[in-house]
Amino acid sequence: MTATQVRKGVLGSARAVLFDLDGTVADSAPDLAGAANELRQAHGLSAMPFEALRPMVGTGARGMLQAAFGIGPDDPSFDALRTDFLARYEARILRETRVFARIEPVLLALDLQRLPWGIVTNKIARFAVPLVEGLGLMPRCAVLISGDTTPFAKPHPQPLLEAAHRLGLAPEQCIYIGDDRRDIEAGRRANMPVLAAAWGYLGRDESVHDWDADAVLAHPEELLNWLGMT
Repeated sequence: MTATQVRKGVLGSARAVLFDLDGTVADSAPDLAGAANELRQAHGLSAMPFEALRPMVGTGARGMLQAAFGIGPDDPSFDALRTDFLARYEARILRETRVFARIEPVLLALDLQRLPWGIVTNKIARFAVPLVEGLGLMPRCAVLISGDTTPFAKPHPQPLLEAAHRLGLAPEQCIYIGDDRRDIEAGRRANMPVLAAAWGYLGRDESVHDWDADAVLAHPEELLNWLGMT
């Protein structure tokens, strides 16, 4: 039996699927990039092209401010800019954000198979809960772990372990899917099979194929094949 067949066998016996939020389930880049450009314009700077900001969405406020202003947390202006950025994002959190069109049929297929699915994100509850609710996903989501649900965020495994615990499952009975290297690292450390979402934001100057995921999914529906549902 090949390694690929072994992995497919493990994935096919999964009892739950866990997803990252931004860049995996939700296409939130337009609103996060929009907030960054609003902040730039408030400081007399021109808007940046969306394509320059999109790859950094998965890195949170720190990454967005690095992309938009070229500063990090050690800069004296960082904290004030971060507060303003988050307020602007909160004000427009659902203006343009949508569930990825090709994810919705996958979630529906999981629902029809009664295979529980949930979300584990580094987005804190202040933003994650209204976003998931506003996208209409909360009634279907078996578990939602935010960035501040546990004392640690990904790549620490505790958020994923907490999700498995709340589902009443062993970690190895869950699959985790994400679009950031930290997602894959967290899944590995939690002893979960991990799949990389190549339709996501991915970051800059790195290849999704170098993350040591069990597989790289080019499109969401490929998950159903790995689960043995097609």
